[in-house]
Amino acid sequence: MTQPNILLIFTDQQRFDTIHAAGNPIIKTPHLDRLVREGTLFTSAYTPSPVCVPARCSLIHGQYPHRTGCTYNGDPMPEDRPSLMQVLTEAGYRTHGIGKMHFRPDPQALRGFQTREHSEEIRERVEDDDYLQFLQANGFGHVYDPMGPRGEMYYIPQPAQMPARLHNTQWVGDRAVAFIREAQGERPFFLFASFIHPHPPFSPPTPWNKLYRAALMPLPRRPDAMEALQIYINRVQNRYKYRDNGIDNNLLRVMKAYYYACISFIDYQIGRMLQALEEAGQLENTLILFTSDHGEFLGDYNCFGKRSMLDAAARIPLVVRYPRRFAPGRVCDVPVSLVDVMPTLLSAAGIDSRPYGLDGLDLARVARGMEDRTVYSQFQRGALGVYMAVNRRWKYFYSAPDRREFLMDRLLDPEETRNRAGVVFCQGDLERMRQGLFSYYREQGFEDPLDGERWRLFPQPSLPEDPDTGLLIQDPGWSKPYQRIPGYTD
Repeated sequence: MTQPNILLIFTDQQRFDTIHAAGNPIIKTPHLDRLVREGTLFTSAYTPSPVCVPARCSLIHGQYPHRTGCTYNGDPMPEDRPSLMQVLTEAGYRTHGIGKMHFRPDPQALRGFQTREHSEEIRERVEDDDYLQFLQANGFGHVYDPMGPRGEMYYIPQPAQMPARLHNTQWVGDRAVAFIREAQGERPFFLFASFIHPHPPFSPPTPWNKLYRAALMPLPRRPDAMEALQIYINRVQNRYKYRDNGIDNNLLRVMKAYYYACISFIDYQIGRMLQALEEAGQLENTLILFTSDHGEFLGDYNCFGKRSMLDAAARIPLVVRYPRRFAPGRVCDVPVSLVDVMPTLLSAAGIDSRPYGLDGLDLARVARGMEDRTVYSQFQRGALGVYMAVNRRWKYFYSAPDRREFLMDRLLDPEETRNRAGVVFCQGDLERMRQGLFSYYREQGFEDPLDGERWRLFPQPSLPEDPDTGLLIQDPGWSKPYQRIPGYTD
């Protein structure tokens, strides 16, 4: 079997409902629409952890967070098991990574890649970041928040401080196109093209920032009694993202307009990659997988950020184009996960995945007719842990800091407006989902959150009452000397 090229296109913080061909009538994504037409769309894709580092760790190792040990952004990724990139490199692939990888503890690590071109949001040294060096070489070294100022401006939509041709999204597209054109050797290639957007701040360049207008944007989904669906981590996020002191509906509509613009600009880069593959005669010999690490509340439930198991944060887009294994135009609603990416790509490459202890399945097998399965997700552990199991009908999750269970009926309440955990008619389903998750964790030897037939009770945290306690500041370390103003900051 001829090994295909593999193009993994990855975004950061992109909701599941942000592809026009997948049901969003407002957003413009012609090239993602093409992937949907010519590939298989997975409409029930979930992240194994609704935050950046653990999700990416599970992606490259094919294992859930309780096995990798990486459950929040401060955890290191494991060093004692092979990554997707390492396995493909050892199988003869030319492997290259472009853009945000968010590797911990060493953001410069190759982790199996033969080569990388680096771009991360917050850097201590310009010398560590290829994109920052590119900006400086093009006369934009004065822009020390190239992805937009964070901290106080985290959720303030803002036009980019550089033209589109120098924007990070364009840079990833440029470098991906260059790699595709140069990688026409005897070996197949694996290219991981990873965008920082649409992660906030939402900062598309001109003219993309005017593609959508606020007055034409719908307001967020805010069902009755939505506060009952918020958990501790939602309240923490709303605080440190400067979004817990009042709601401005006009700002929310600008936010959505700029968020969509960021995605459309990424879509434009995807079109350029597809064109480069066609020009090289490699499109039909390339498996293309598009997905994201997690979602974004974007004001739904009056919440912002991720880290929750509601669909806005935990459900992601996922499309695969490779006609030899994935039927064009097929839609699959069986739950899938980022842990399925590694076995899918290894299977397409003719590599036996059994030696690597993977938790996922080949997505081609799932799409060919699997009726149902359960996928899992976890955020943090101990007193702050949140744990989820989801199948076609039900989503169950438990928030340890709240000591609360949630049961969402995916068939009768797809908008997730009410928690069924307390409904007398749903107690049998609640028990089955709970015990199914307990059984899975016990089989895996993961009993940290369990206490017999119950969830372990930990001390409950509380949010400080002072509304200014916990506000986030994220200034790039390399830029701090430039923030000194003689006579003012002395």
